[in-house]
Parts: sequence; structure tokens; C-alpha cells
Amino acid sequence: MTPEETRPRSVAETLRDVPMFSQLRDDDLAQIATLMHRRRVRKGEVILLHGDRVAALYLIAEGRVKLVASGEDGKEVILAIRATGDFFGESSLFEEQPHDTTVIALENTELLLLRREDLHRCLRDIPDIAIGLLRTLVHRLREADARIGVLTLLDASQRVAHVLLELADEHDGTRISRPPTHQFLAELIGVTRETVSRVMSQLAEQGLITTVREKAILPDRRRTGVGKPASTIEVSQRALQIRDRRRLEVAAGRN
Repeated sequence: MTPEETRPRSVAETLRDVPMFSQLRDDDLAQIATLMHRRRVRKGEVILLHGDRVAALYLIAEGRVKLVASGEDGKEVILAIRATGDFFGESSLFEEQPHDTTVIALENTELLLLRREDLHRCLRDIPDIAIGLLRTLVHRLREADARIGVLTLLDASQRVAHVLLELADEHDGTRISRPPTHQFLAELIGVTRETVSRVMSQLAEQGLITTVREKAILPDRRRTGVGKPASTIEVSQRALQIRDRRRLEVAAGRN
């Protein structure tokens, strides 16, 4: 591993991977970096609660979070997943309304916080940020429209197949590394865990998917910290392999 790969990334380098800031000049990134505040949260930790007053924009430097809503019966529905390079909390900063979802860390996550006042000043001083923000929000709106279509037009079996294809498309289209639990999938597509388990078993019996083992390089969080060089470990983990993508697309209602 080279020295460049082991040294901790600067805030400016992290911002370069955030779509909202990716087109900015280096000096603008450096300026924004000085306004950021780091926060680390552990897997399962609640970052924001529904109804919280939000005073900052949250950028994900590393990790993943889920945005969830709860019904009167206590049932939890995952509205969105945000990962490295993404952000959340922006709507409350402009409408000055309480946050409308609960945000929970799906894994150990590092956040960069930009206070409301600083964000507004950056938008005035660096207009290109506004263009990047609008581009991201339009993309999210399209994703939301597509998800509404999935939840309203597809049955439970089709929903499961559809989300498996989406997860595989995040990589090479045929493999899902670190596949989510059946409970997670159920919350994501609005069905019960038992339904997901039944559909997954059916897909496996039909030869469309199979479980495999793969080696992965993960951060060694026991040895990684502020001011320390990044450390990694090799682990064996479960993965989901799509054996027949074409048939799975048919099962998802994609003609």
C-alpha cells in the first residue's frame, strides 16, 4: 500500500467526491473545508429523530445511513439510503421545518457537518454549489418517482426481484456484496419479513440467485482513527450471486 493510500483523506479531498461540490475549484473546496465539523457515529446510532430541528447539512464522508418513517403501528419503512458522498438534512435548512424522517447509521459512519449559516453564505459566494445541489435534488426526485411506481404497480414478489437488481447494479450487475437482511429488504419495499424470506427461497429454488462466499478488504476500525494511517483487513463474507439476470428481470416485471 502506497503512502498516498494510507494517509487519511483531507476534508477537501472528501468534498471532491460529493456531487454537490465536485465541479468546484480547489480554492473553493479548501474554503468550504475550513467550515466543516467532523462527527463519528456507530452502527445503529440515531443521528436525527423525526421532528428534530436541523441546524446543519450532513455530508457522509464514509459509511451509510437510512432515512426511515414509522407508522402508528410502529412499523418502520425505509424511505432512502444515503451512502458515502451523499448528504441529508437539506430540506429542513431551507424550509426551516422539523426534520420529517429519522436517520440511523447502517454502519460506523463519519459525517461532515456544515452549519446552516455557513451553507447559506457559501451558496451566495459560490453559485456553482447551488447548481450542484439542484442537480442532486432533481436526481433524487426521479428516484422517488421510480420508487413510487415500484411500490404501487408491482406485487411483493416483483418488488423483491426489483430491489435485488438495483442492489446488483451498484456493483457489476450480477453480485450483491454484503446483502441486506430480509428485515431490511422488507422495510425497504413495504412488505413483511416473512414475505421476503418466501420470495427469496423461491428465487433460489428457480436457480435465479444463490449465496456465495467472497473475500473483501475492509477498514480495520480497531486501528484506524484520527491522525493514524488507514489500516485494512481481509475477511470472508457472504454475497448474493445473480445466476440468471434475464429471468430475474422478467420476475421483476421488466419486459
